[in-house]
Amino acid sequence: MRLLVVDDSSTMRRIIKNTLSRLGYDDVLEAEHGVEAWNLMERHSDIDVLITDWNMPEMNGLDLVKKVRGETKYVDMPIIMVTTEGGKAEVITALKAGVNNYIVKPFTPQVLKEKLEDVLG
Repeated sequence: MRLLVVDDSSTMRRIIKNTLSRLGYDDVLEAEHGVEAWNLMERHSDIDVLITDWNMPEMNGLDLVKKVRGETKYVDMPIIMVTTEGGKAEVITALKAGVNNYIVKPFTPQVLKEKLEDVLG
């Protein structure tokens, strides 16, 4: 299973990748912002899960989610948003855009594990 982690913070990408590795997910691509993520998705058609931040330069996570959901081949792709935006309005906005699950930073590895298990069934 291949996952794509998108966050403008290299530290946060490393934390998420390390957590995923401990959970047995070693095939993880990473991108610094939505534009880079989209380019990776166009080159790698085998990405199974998208984990994205909201606030990033170039293209933010919400715009990335909308772009991904606009493509037929990605309509069922599990998407988890990991962000500091924890308000009810932000969560609703993200869910309406097509996010399957939502994690507010800071988070524990257990939370990521539970949310990932939830979106994967």
